[in-house]
Amino acid sequence: MNHRRLKATTMAIILAAATSACGAGGKEPVQPIIETVEKEDIALPPQDQAADSTTSQQTDKAMQNGQQDQVSFTGQKSDETKTPSGPLKPELVAGAAPKLPIRVSFPDWMGRTDNTLALNSMYSFYGYHGQGELFLTISSKVESFDMFVNGTPVDTSEITSLGDWKIDISSVTKNGENTVQVSNIVPSGEQEAVIVSIPYPEVIDGTPEEEGIHPEALQLISDLIETDIENGFTSAQLSVIRNGRLIYENAWGRTNTYQPNGLPNTDSPKVTTDTLYDLASVTKMFSVNYALQKLVTDGEVDLDDRITKYLGDEFVTETIQVTTDSKGEPRDPASLTDLDTLKKWKSELTVRELLKHQGGFPADPKYSAPKLYRDGLAPGQDYPENPLFAGNVPSEETRQATIEMICKTPLDYKPGTKTVYSDADYMILGLVVEKVTGMDLDTYLKKTFYEPMGLTHITYNPLRNGFSRDDCAATELNGNTRDGLLDFDGYRTETIQGEVHDEKAFYSMDGISGHAGLFSNATDLAKLASVMLTGGYGEHSFFSPNIIDMFTSPKEEDAANWGLGWWRQGEDQRVWYFGTQSESGTFGHQGWTGTIVMVDPDRDLVIAYLTNKKNSRVTNTKTDANKFDGDWYTSATLGFVPQIMSIGMDTDADIMPQLKSLTKDMAIEAKKILPKKVSIDSSHPAAKNARSKQQLAEKYE
Repeated sequence: MNHRRLKATTMAIILAAATSACGAGGKEPVQPIIETVEKEDIALPPQDQAADSTTSQQTDKAMQNGQQDQVSFTGQKSDETKTPSGPLKPELVAGAAPKLPIRVSFPDWMGRTDNTLALNSMYSFYGYHGQGELFLTISSKVESFDMFVNGTPVDTSEITSLGDWKIDISSVTKNGENTVQVSNIVPSGEQEAVIVSIPYPEVIDGTPEEEGIHPEALQLISDLIETDIENGFTSAQLSVIRNGRLIYENAWGRTNTYQPNGLPNTDSPKVTTDTLYDLASVTKMFSVNYALQKLVTDGEVDLDDRITKYLGDEFVTETIQVTTDSKGEPRDPASLTDLDTLKKWKSELTVRELLKHQGGFPADPKYSAPKLYRDGLAPGQDYPENPLFAGNVPSEETRQATIEMICKTPLDYKPGTKTVYSDADYMILGLVVEKVTGMDLDTYLKKTFYEPMGLTHITYNPLRNGFSRDDCAATELNGNTRDGLLDFDGYRTETIQGEVHDEKAFYSMDGISGHAGLFSNATDLAKLASVMLTGGYGEHSFFSPNIIDMFTSPKEEDAANWGLGWWRQGEDQRVWYFGTQSESGTFGHQGWTGTIVMVDPDRDLVIAYLTNKKNSRVTNTKTDANKFDGDWYTSATLGFVPQIMSIGMDTDADIMPQLKSLTKDMAIEAKKILPKKVSIDSSHPAAKNARSKQQLAEKYE
């Protein structure tokens, strides 16, 4: 495997059908041959009509002068570079060069002489076409040397040791591996004669055509979302990065589409590309996973460390036995695990097992719910008490009570024996990060990632961090009540906007948790995700290549759809999210509120697609209190974006006939998944979605 970039190893019409389907170790320090300079501290898819068709806020980088149904496509590969007419010209840096994470010394950059010989004079680094620079520091004893970047010579005749030098290499860089050669150093015996410092790539502006993506495919995505919004969907935001370039960003809809009674909220501001969305479980990756990947890279955490190392013995000794199930029903005494065994299991629990969602914790311990909801209560009968209730008044006191209750929580199974997706796993891992760093998650992430990268639209608790309610896309219309179904003391009843929807994150952890709570716009999120392809950003190093491989490789031989926390495509096991054309090594995560991030290393593609599909009424509280009107639309299915975007990628084919044909089938498929006894003319959101697909097909006739 190429350790500078992850390599993936592996068109049915799933678009409309997806609506129904989704609804229904070790420490890796930096090698000694390269000096690393420390940086400074600093879920599921399946609304009355709202929003008009003008709610789209187009900021497509390729269409600044207006959209067209068809845009010419050259098919030229973005990494094609023209050989400069002469050698690259260094320039003297005013003052000291920046301290960069990759510093390579010649001769013998490996720190030894290898019999391969040629590699002693050549070093390869990951980069993108049209961007890049190198910095040189020269020993005073050097009389001359030769230098080449991707075969293009560098004019070294005037380089001296009287300062640092910078070389603009953007005219010769390409997507992927780039090579610098320093050779023929005179005198030959000098060590650290020439030091080359290399920054990581950053995200710059580009166009879809330049990066092999057809604007017509992006236009169909936009038309689909816009037509869904005309027929009742809520809102969406999309950003796409390919080959280190932001090639598309767009926003559709209103920040709060409906009033609590389900009527259209026409006074709500329109969504922009700056609007923040509640990321839900996407938080897990860009909070805890990013933190742990950094801490493991730096040798501060070992994945096989036991949780007791960080949370103390009380994580084990305070464990209780719970004799009821998640609905408050008594458990069979014969099925209960004795307390001594439960404590032994918890005493051996590791960081790695929690990342694998194999920690033994229940899927959804409701620390913020005083009672446990269940169907079929007799008249006058109350919901059963919740033995794991820790409080639901957002505060530091409730947060501490929740941490104590986490320590008391018994395991449902022996760690490592099966996979159960649990928010508790990432609540605990978030606490581990806070213990190691001495900072709360929000502070650590901002100092380590967001601020160094210049990201200004990603945060926990946006209302406490300079954002207003209208800066955020709203989620549930009637608080956490599921349109009045739940009536617990302390629960929010007003429309949730600017506060995390997730109950455990909001009530239990005061808005900052490892499992949920982050808000972001799509562009900052996509930029952050791009680091998984490069390991760093500009002057800042975050993850070693080995650690990226470790976290994104299959967690087990028979579980290729899981990495360590990351969701993987595997053998078409996540097509509802990543599409059918993404390679098996594609990874990412989705969130219950209607969000997804996808990283395809093989195509150097990052997609961040955010919706607030839960900003709508519950379709039927009696049949499924977690299925909202917004869940029925194709725009809520997430995977339609990479599926359509992949059409014609990296070819100069005319894809309009294919797109037109596809819209016809989508209209047919949308009718097939109408619930029984629901006609296409009804007000049911599935019928509205079907009518939306009909209108889309008519538009493309």
